[in-house]
Order: sequence, then C-alpha cells, then structure tokens
Amino acid sequence: MTDAAEAAEGGVIVRGDATGFAQEILVREHRLHADEPVRAGGADRGPTPYDLLLAALGACTSMTIGLYARRKRLPLESITVRLRHGRIHASDCAECETKEEMIDRIDVVIELGGAIDDAQREELGKIAERCPVSRTLRRGVQIVSRVRERS
Repeated sequence: MTDAAEAAEGGVIVRGDATGFAQEILVREHRLHADEPVRAGGADRGPTPYDLLLAALGACTSMTIGLYARRKRLPLESITVRLRHGRIHASDCAECETKEEMIDRIDVVIELGGAIDDAQREELGKIAERCPVSRTLRRGVQIVSRVRERS
C-alpha cells in the first residue's frame, strides 16, 4: 500500500530524513509540516510536535464545546482555546499521585463569546473536559512501536 493510500484510509504518515528535524505529515488528503525552532537546531518550517499535540487538544476542546452548544441551542458565538505546555516538579503538584519526578502540565484557558450566562459558561467548561483527546491524555496511552525495513 502506498503512503497516500494508507493516509487516505485513516492512517497518519510522517516522513523525514536524518539531515534535520523537518517532517512531512500526511493525513488523508492533507499535507502538514513539523520541525523544531532554529534555537533547538531545526529550520522552523512548521510547528513542533508539542505544538501539534496542543493544537489537537485545543481543536478537540473547541469542537466539543461548539457541538454541545449547537445541540443545546446555547447562544455561544465564539470559542478560543489557549494552551501552554510545560514541565513541573511532581512535588509541586498537590493533586498528582507521584512526587518523584518531573511531570508534564498543559494549561488550558477557554474563552467563550456570546450571550451565555455564568451557569452556561460553567456547563461548557465541564463539557470541555469531556473532549475525546483530553480524555485520552488524562487516561494515558499505551504506545506499541516496532521497527521494520522500508519496502
């Protein structure tokens, strides 16, 4: 199966070479790029992998809120999701189970526009937590990798 055919069937293909960090990403009919900033040794030809992770979470959060608001006919007009990724010492995290290492932290700020009241805003905030990507990240993911020769 060709890379294009595999991507068309729902697979995601990422291609790069050993000369740098730049990557081409194939998703269905879409072509995206990823890279590292110049300060990290890249050419800054695209977002970093963590930028793409945040974009996935932000897009899913916004889509989930918008879908719910449409279904409930809430007067929501706009959604902006602002995200930042960082690492903190586990010992500085009161709600974290482990205290022995650094943990990843994603800060999410959701801005909702429209004639929604405080109760609706709170309801939409709870719905945001139910976005599938957020649920996946919170649960954790089993990643099974294997290496094979390119055909």
